[in-house]
Amino acid sequence: MAGKTIFITGASSGIGAESARAAVQAGWNVGLFARSEDKIAELASELGDKAMALPGDVTDMSSQVEALDKLADQFGSVDAAFANAGTGLSAAGTEAGDPEEWEKLVQINILGLLWTTKAAMPHLKKSKGQLLLTGSAAGRRHIKGSVYGASKWFVHGYGGNLAEEMREFGGRCTVIAPGMVDTPFFDSPKPDKLHPEDIARSVVFALEADPRANVQEVFVMPVN
Repeated sequence: MAGKTIFITGASSGIGAESARAAVQAGWNVGLFARSEDKIAELASELGDKAMALPGDVTDMSSQVEALDKLADQFGSVDAAFANAGTGLSAAGTEAGDPEEWEKLVQINILGLLWTTKAAMPHLKKSKGQLLLTGSAAGRRHIKGSVYGASKWFVHGYGGNLAEEMREFGGRCTVIAPGMVDTPFFDSPKPDKLHPEDIARSVVFALEADPRANVQEVFVMPVN
């Protein structure tokens, strides 16, 4: 099938789902990876034959390897991967924090992202493709005791290192760094903040940059 193909984790809602919609609108095929099988099946149905639902757990590397292989078989190649899956914490700070929540956060925000990168790299090396990582404004400034923020500092540091590694084979790496976005990530609506489609447009902007240009970071903040 014609068109480039992108693999998106955390694709069942929020930034992941809107990025899938924006990518299809821009002519891309999309692989929708998330645990919520019903949600990605519904989204794939909405997007039509350019989308493929790939249920799986981001903390399971073999699940991601299998999903990427299926996606490549379906569309011929994988030209980009968006490591977007992430989680937050119910208790902020170190003293009040819950170590069990920290472990879950590290599994998803750090190891899950590493598994996406490792699983996607053979495909991206073949296609001279692009890796995108969801960072955060919380990974660009110090927030008192924030373990979540520290996980996003990892993403920003690792993304820069990956850009250097991927440059060796003509690949690119971009960190997408939003401020507060009105998504299910938060318990209460934030309608005056950024919307997922704002970040999706940033994803497509980075993907569609001329191949000679690597947009290494897109930092998007709400006006209010």
